[in-house]
Amino acid sequence: MGLAPGMTTVGLIGSGNIGGTVARLAVAAGHDVVLSNSRGPETLAELVAELGPRARAATPAEAAAAGDIVVVTVPLHAYRQVPVKELAGKIVIDTNNYYPDRDGRIAELDDESTTTSELLQAHLPEAYVVKGFNNIYFAHLRALARPAGAADRSVLAIAGDDAAAKAAVTAFLDSIGYDTVDAGPLAEGWRFQRDTTAYAGLYATDPANFFEAGPAPVDAEKLRAALAAARRYADA
Repeated sequence: MGLAPGMTTVGLIGSGNIGGTVARLAVAAGHDVVLSNSRGPETLAELVAELGPRARAATPAEAAAAGDIVVVTVPLHAYRQVPVKELAGKIVIDTNNYYPDRDGRIAELDDESTTTSELLQAHLPEAYVVKGFNNIYFAHLRALARPAGAADRSVLAIAGDDAAAKAAVTAFLDSIGYDTVDAGPLAEGWRFQRDTTAYAGLYATDPANFFEAGPAPVDAEKLRAALAAARRYADA
């Protein structure tokens, strides 16, 4: 399991703010992208035209089958609609966060007996799920990408249960402009979910108003401290 530089096809199940941003970064890095959403390939014509010849639109099942890495970026309440058969053996990046007002109440998340990415992993038992992209605002994700070695390069957190899958995702993130901090297994993914110290405000000049604030680079030391603070808060 791994990635050949410059030869990755990224499938996107969901092509909204995060999906569209990942697609733009991937194409800029030389990857091909296959975009999908719940409304049909024809609704993605404008984005495909913007992205150029490395992009095409498809159904979710087709995007899943085509991707070397597949990014699942749909509202959490729709996770059971993610194709299963086509993702068997695939690396899946899960961007989900739990918003009860949007998703409805999910008992096992409310009682913290599982996490959002573990729900998706249970739905995709033969895939290799890695949590990522969920703790950064899409505009900051696009703005903060930097070449390898840049002094102001930012890091993103990942979590997953398969070491080879995490290595492949790390290589993909490196290709699109980010270093990586491994937060541990999927069960630890809550440490950078919504309302934690490692959530989107970390990447904003005004953490309390990250939707309107400008981007702020985050290095590994700062992200690790935020992840550790989430742990200390949980243990208190």
